[in-house]
Order: sequence, then C-alpha cells, then structure tokens
Amino acid sequence: MQSDVSLDRAKQFPVLMWILLFGAFITRGSYYMVWPFLSVILYNKFGISATAVGTLLTTAALVSVLVGFIGGTLSDRFGRKLVMYISGILYIASFCLLANVDSIIGYTVVITLCSIATEIWRPATSALIGDIVKESQTRELAMQAMYFMVNVGSAVGPMIGLWLGLTGESSSFYITAVAFAVLLVLLVFGFRTLAPKKIEAAKAVENKSAENAPSKSKQQNHFSETIRVLLQDKLLQCLILANILCMFVYGQMDSTLIQYLTRAEVPELLKLISSMIFTNALVIISSQFLLLKLMAKIPLVKRIQMGLVLLTLSQLWMAANPVDLFWGWIGAVVIMSLAETILFPTMNVHIDRLAPDHLRGAYFGATSFYSLGFALAPLGGGLILDLLDGPSVYIICTLFCLLVIYLYSILGKFKRPAEAL
Repeated sequence: MQSDVSLDRAKQFPVLMWILLFGAFITRGSYYMVWPFLSVILYNKFGISATAVGTLLTTAALVSVLVGFIGGTLSDRFGRKLVMYISGILYIASFCLLANVDSIIGYTVVITLCSIATEIWRPATSALIGDIVKESQTRELAMQAMYFMVNVGSAVGPMIGLWLGLTGESSSFYITAVAFAVLLVLLVFGFRTLAPKKIEAAKAVENKSAENAPSKSKQQNHFSETIRVLLQDKLLQCLILANILCMFVYGQMDSTLIQYLTRAEVPELLKLISSMIFTNALVIISSQFLLLKLMAKIPLVKRIQMGLVLLTLSQLWMAANPVDLFWGWIGAVVIMSLAETILFPTMNVHIDRLAPDHLRGAYFGATSFYSLGFALAPLGGGLILDLLDGPSVYIICTLFCLLVIYLYSILGKFKRPAEAL
C-alpha cells in the first residue's frame, strides 16, 4: 500500500522535477567519471603529493562554502532560474577550462570555480523543489528521489570512467561540460512549459502578503535582513553546528581511513578500498526507499537521531576492528551507509520544513556551511592520525556523534524569529 502511495505521489511531480532528477543522474554520473581521477591527472602532469592535492581541494571547498550561502540567498531575491543558469554556465566553463589548463595555479583557480558552481547550484536546486512541489509528503519523496539519483550517478560514474579509460585524460572533462549543457537545455524547456504556473502562483501568495505588510516584506528581500533573520534563528545555528560535526565524521571515510589502512600496510588494500566504496553505494541504492517506507510515520528529528545512533555504532566498530580484518571493515561500512541513507536526505527535508517560503534559498544556502565538516576532515583526521593513532580517530568521531545526538535533542529549546515561523 505504501509503495502504491509513493508511486501516486511520484506521478504528481511536474515535468521540471523529472528534468531535475534526470539532470542529477547525468551530471553526477559524468562528474564522477572524471573527478575521482583528478589526483591521477595532477600527479601525472606535475608529480605533486597527495597532501598537496588534498590541500588544493580543501582550499577550494572552503572558498565555495561562503559563495554557496550567498548564491542561495540571491536565488530568493533574483529567482532560482537565473541563479541556476549562471551556475550551470559556470560549471560548463570550469570543466572546459579543466581540459585545457597546464599549471598548478590554473588548476587551483579552476577547481575553485567548479566548487563554487557546485555550492551555488545545490541550494538553488533544493529550494526550487520546494517551490514547484507544494504538498509536504510529495516534496519529501522528491528530495529522497533526488538523493537517490545523485547516488546512482555517483556509483556508476567511476565504473564507466574506468571502462572508458578516463582515469588520466584531461580531455575527459569535456564529458561533464556536455552533460551540464544538456541539462541547461532541458531546464529551459522545463521552466518555459510547466513550472511558471506554479512559481507564479507562489509569487502571487507572496505579493498578497506584501500588500498586508509592505515594509516588512521589502525588508526581508534585502540581504542584510536575511542575515539578521538567520543570525536570530538559534535553532538553525545549532543545526548547522551539529551537521558540520556530522560531516566531519563522514569525511574520515574519504581520506583518513585510507591513510590509516595504507600506513598499517593492510593486505589487498586496493581491493578493500574499492569494496568499501562499492558497498557504500550498493547499500544506499538498495535500502533508501525501503527505509523511507519503514520510517514514514516517524518524526523527522527522531529519524535523524536513529541515523546518528547507527553512525555512532559504525565509528565504535571501526575503532575496535582489527586493521587486517577485511570483512570487519565491510560490516562497519554497511552500518555507516545505512546511517547515511537515513541522514542525508532527511536533513534536507528538515531544512525545507524549517525554512519560510520567502527565505528557502537562504536557508538551503546556509547548509553550505555543512561542507566545512568535509573540508576540515582530511586535516583534522590527519592530525589525529599523526599525533595519536587510527583507532583514536574513530573514538573521537564517536564522541562527536554523541555530541550531535545531544544537539538534536535540544533543538526544541531554541527560540526562532517571527519571520522564520
């Protein structure tokens, strides 16, 4: 029965929503055909170390965090369409430039532009879903579907990249540029045919509210007023802190764990790493909608807390797992992947429900600060690994998980400004 309900809700998606889903698949798939092999390209061209590559990517991520927040706010003021078109064009230009740059400084600048485009695109897209899918449960399904398509693209992209031999060719970045060009063409069609009716209806509601309180409405459209509301929303600030810590924990999977296993000279290291990546993708793709069905009646914050408990267990497992126990690592990744399947899309739905309609872009833009956790993960994890040891990384991450669980338990105690209610 629940599956039938979900199917019926999916049929309510406007054409633009289906375009966004298809676009998430082709852009993420083409992105991961080439992006994971960027370090190979940099090493082959310049012979720079893994630390230098990590520093380059971290710097780009930190710069893009602030830009992503500004981009989400601008989408409230100037419209999702304009901001998405601009970020899409920036994507295309960046990946075309990546195929042609021939210096480390050039790569640094262009990779930063790619990261900026990502952080502008993501909150604007999430906010657009809220604009065009008005019914709450249907919108939740839409966000779950978006996360699913991103993961499918992320899972098949690297495999296709390997199959096509794109592991060290700069020219392969043109593939991602073409994928975004296709998506922009589809978006033009989607915006012109179906979305305007829904967006205009939403604007009519906002305009009606503006008539009742003109000075207040005008103030809220200003960037300074948006900042004021966000600074007064202590619940949002607590949420951002909690999710930065959460992303720091997840970030250890991409960098610190591999360094830990490499230093420990684990047998069949490449097989273990590829198996963990495949397991992560397989668990997410196969379990997401089943978990959505099972948790449909559980409040959002409770769902997130359940995911955090699983994340805590996975960190304890990694701390205790013998370094050479192959299937022990796979088991820990399964638990961590189940936590991710619950947490990531539910966090988006949570923000969507907290955000007032006229500030939806700004609130999703504020989630760009979550990326600080990912950006700082390689540095923080590396320091812990150097100063202490591998298990200590995951003991500290366990403590962070417990802190995040506590922060979520006190969210209801924070007051929110009237504009956010």
